[in-house]
Amino acid sequence: MDVILQAFALILDPFVLGVMLLAAVFGLFVGAIPGLTATMATALLVPFTFFMDPVPAIACIVTTVAMAIFAGDIPGALLRIPGTPASAAYCDEAYALTRKGKAELALGISLVCAVIGGVIGSLVLALTAPALAEFAIKFSSYEYFWLACLGLSCAVIIPSGSTIKGVVSLFIGLFISTIGIDITAGHPRFTFGSVEMMGGISFIPAMIGMFAISELIRFTLSTSTNTSVVQQPITRVFRGIGSTLVQYKRNVFRGGVIGAVVGILPGAGADIAAWIAYAVSKRFSKNKEKYGTGHVEGLVDAGTANNAGLAGAWVPAIVFGIPGDSITAIVIGVLYMKGMNPGPTVFLNQPELIYAVFIAFFIANLALLPLGALAIRLSRQILRVPRRILIPIILMFCIVGSFAINNTVFGVSIMLVMGVLAYLMEENGFPVAPTILGIVLGTMLEDNFMSSMIKADGDLLGFFSRPIAATLGMLVIAIWLIPIGRGIFNTVTRRAGSS
Repeated sequence: MDVILQAFALILDPFVLGVMLLAAVFGLFVGAIPGLTATMATALLVPFTFFMDPVPAIACIVTTVAMAIFAGDIPGALLRIPGTPASAAYCDEAYALTRKGKAELALGISLVCAVIGGVIGSLVLALTAPALAEFAIKFSSYEYFWLACLGLSCAVIIPSGSTIKGVVSLFIGLFISTIGIDITAGHPRFTFGSVEMMGGISFIPAMIGMFAISELIRFTLSTSTNTSVVQQPITRVFRGIGSTLVQYKRNVFRGGVIGAVVGILPGAGADIAAWIAYAVSKRFSKNKEKYGTGHVEGLVDAGTANNAGLAGAWVPAIVFGIPGDSITAIVIGVLYMKGMNPGPTVFLNQPELIYAVFIAFFIANLALLPLGALAIRLSRQILRVPRRILIPIILMFCIVGSFAINNTVFGVSIMLVMGVLAYLMEENGFPVAPTILGIVLGTMLEDNFMSSMIKADGDLLGFFSRPIAATLGMLVIAIWLIPIGRGIFNTVTRRAGSS
């Protein structure tokens, strides 16, 4: 009980609350601008967290992301341009409602369901993370090796698109993580004689480049000029919301659970959760034919799952140090910088800080209700910010943030190279998320593999010598073999059918 009281004292500090308010405004602004993502907003915040204590730094990120994920619904409903990837699942549904003259209903449902989903996800985080931490304390290098493999495997399999391209993207990230000094032998690897590269590729400039610079390049080269906001009165956002939620209360609960569970899976995140929730909603609906024509039911499921997935992604990040999505990949870097090393021991060494993070989730999601309603009313002004003003400001933040890591131009160079790499990858259908997770988990994978091999005296069976390690190992191997087996089966079936 004393720990929880200490956590409340930390989070209710006027400075922390002020930081959260500013972060909320920033998140709503970035999320409402098409092309600027919640991940990009997180990357831009990193330089500012250098000058903060752990609690305001993490609370700042939590608030920004919660606001940005919802704010992405605003241009989706009014312009048919999702503000963030997480809003894409139900963008057409919301815009169809707007074309029927129901923009208030579309945005009101999105807002209230985002708040409910965020609270459900926060409850899952607060209840499951401490319990999992007690279990994770028993883990050794064998278990952490298999966990890293599981996280990397999920990052390839769960997202939609080509599995082969996902694997290639993953190996690019793993390769980047090997640049620098070999952690076992002490020899430089892939440094090409550069002293600066011997320290490895700095995580934060790489993140800023891959998330922010790539988006800026795409934003700059975009030929889209669709800025005509639907002209409808948007004043009574909450009108009719109560009766709608009562009618679809099962959808609200289902969407929240799907969002939280999918969010916990490494590599999934809010956008995958929203797509899955929308698909499940349509599959079990009695009005399948109405989907895509402006039907509220799909909006309820996906909108709730959207924000529920955010908190769920923090469970593996805090307990195991494995990112649940690209946002928590950045958060892990911030946690390390603040001395809150992710893992089960953080609940023993700094419990008040972790509980303060949990409380920040609840406060951020509850604050979304009034602030989100205000953002909806101001949406026309937010969506008309000129591109020529926006891009230079964001680029300036990116350069300053990358330079501030080690106070060298080398950080800026990393940012630019990684930004161009991410842009080229996405333009050719290669997902960026596996690369990010490869960079984050590559060192953890190699470190635990080498430690385990030394302990097992080179015997690979040592990775199956403990019950938990054996269970995780068999699960990971099954995940690897199932797609291969399915591909072989489909090929055989196709050939048998053609003959």
